[in-house]
Amino acid sequence: MHNAFLIKINNVLQLKQNISNVIILSVINMKCDFVGYEKISLVDFDGYLTATIFSNGCNYRCPFCHNAPLVLEKAENSIFDEFLTYLKKRQRMLEAVCITGGEPTLVPDLKEKIRKIKEFSLLVKLDTNGTNPQILKELINENLLDYIAMDIKNSPTSYDITCGVNNPLLDNIKESMMLLMSSNIPYEFRTTLVDEFHDENSIKEIGIFLKGAKKLYLQKFVERDTCIKSGLHEVSKEKALKYQDLLKNYIEEVNLRGY
Repeated sequence: MHNAFLIKINNVLQLKQNISNVIILSVINMKCDFVGYEKISLVDFDGYLTATIFSNGCNYRCPFCHNAPLVLEKAENSIFDEFLTYLKKRQRMLEAVCITGGEPTLVPDLKEKIRKIKEFSLLVKLDTNGTNPQILKELINENLLDYIAMDIKNSPTSYDITCGVNNPLLDNIKESMMLLMSSNIPYEFRTTLVDEFHDENSIKEIGIFLKGAKKLYLQKFVERDTCIKSGLHEVSKEKALKYQDLLKNYIEEVNLRGY
């Protein structure tokens, strides 16, 4: 991974100790930009040789998020121009770019930056929590995206505790869901399974919430030192398979990822 992305890992434990005192910054106050990139990935965009670029900042504080350094720290220096230089050198080898974070839709000039990436004739995948449907709509309408992966944190009744904020913007989540389900762009929904947050009831509610969706991935949670909260646990494969079978009653294709 590029050195610019090694963002003060030594400070993560201190950040985690102070998490209860962290003020959830608004989009207006949070300075968001691209702060690091991974030169080659075989897993971030299935089937494509991909370069992955990371934004800082997020309007959620999911306890199981393993990108605490990205979520909690402001951008000091953008690496976007450096990333474009890398793409220019490797455009014949690369097939795609994955834009992730953090929450990349918080980057103010995201559309313009994606246009610059598209100049290299690369496919673009966007990872998002779905809280900014208007931006998603503009990106889709302007043909700037080739694939969208949207997180579904939990059932609507458990969304706030799962994403760590009092107002998880559920209306925005629903709008983004409907936008993807009614568009022609390839997409997936994905839920990271955490034993403390998910059970059969919440999984069934997720199914009802996403009824009619084409694809959902159930992702294995892996605890890391960079998680926002420590002490959380993965869902066993046995449970995950049960959840998969339950969700197939509502969603066309349900897959496990990481199991």
